[in-house]
Amino acid sequence: MQINIGIAEEERKEIAEGLSRLLADSYTLYLKTHNYHWNVTGPMFQTLHLMFETQYNELALAVDLIAERIRALGFPAPGSYREFGKLTSIAEDEDAPNADEMIRRLVAGQETVVRTARSIFPVVDKANDEPTADLLTQRMQTHEKNAWMLRSLLA
Repeated sequence: MQINIGIAEEERKEIAEGLSRLLADSYTLYLKTHNYHWNVTGPMFQTLHLMFETQYNELALAVDLIAERIRALGFPAPGSYREFGKLTSIAEDEDAPNADEMIRRLVAGQETVVRTARSIFPVVDKANDEPTADLLTQRMQTHEKNAWMLRSLLA
């Protein structure tokens, strides 16, 4: 069935592609944050364990919203590790970082998600896609705040 929401198909496709990158970054950050929640050690264990849990729970809800927006635009949402690996800008860990390094890597991941979200705005603005703009603004606000909170834990 044809989609007629006032946004041309080519613009919807370009927005969906950008949102797919945002979804991949968000899911990769979710997985990294959950991993750190499980594996953090040291004197800040309790603080970090709880902070990471709060952040990965929020990310779990966010990936659903992003995927549903892609679907509302008429395109399939990526949903496999293989697809996410191709689309994400966030590197997977190949080591077991200490708590301070976990924080640094999560700051970098949070900031990456912000940059990815920001990069989608030109086509979203051009298409007058207010629902996607709202979603992106909310994601950026959350990730900028998370990055600030994480950075505040570093000396």
